[in-house]
Amino acid sequence: MELKFLDAQGQDGARVDAPDTVFAREFNEPLIHQVVVAYQANARSANRKQKDRGEVHHSTKKPFAQKGTGRARAGMTSSPLWRGGGKIFPSTPDENFSHKLNRKMYRAGMCSILSQLAREDRVAVIDALVVEAPKTKLLAEKLKAMGPGTVLLITDSFDENLYLASRNLRNVMIVEPRQADPVSLVRFDKVLITRSALAQVQEMLS
Repeated sequence: MELKFLDAQGQDGARVDAPDTVFAREFNEPLIHQVVVAYQANARSANRKQKDRGEVHHSTKKPFAQKGTGRARAGMTSSPLWRGGGKIFPSTPDENFSHKLNRKMYRAGMCSILSQLAREDRVAVIDALVVEAPKTKLLAEKLKAMGPGTVLLITDSFDENLYLASRNLRNVMIVEPRQADPVSLVRFDKVLITRSALAQVQEMLS
């Protein structure tokens, strides 16, 4: 598989060879869906709390007589059937949202995503991305030369200038190969990978 190469001016250069095991996989939509859902679920934290019928503030007095009213019998106002009553199966802070996903499946899903991005010409290789000063304008000009759209830059290591210059660009995300996740790969319009980062991606997913 050959990937597109972009120079500093955003012009197409010679194609870069990439392993078929990573960038020439078949599109497996069910697997990609499972990988994305599992990643999002494992990132959730149980921070919500609801009260059951024993925890809501209520009176233990019987609301009305057992018989003669024509209404359904009721013992106390904390019943989940009543407005202001407790929840039947309340959410608790110890809920577990995690999904189990085998490492082999995760790697196969990542390869399937990268392969589809390569087929859609949304992946490009660059030598490096360096800014002389921590200025957002400098980085924005460099990325604008490489085409419109949101950009995910995967680099082996980025300096402080690059990090500071990218913070105010909401459509730009810079990560290292080990931080690249399936949600970001799917969400961004373009994925730029440096040559050194490409070698690390190959080593991680091959």
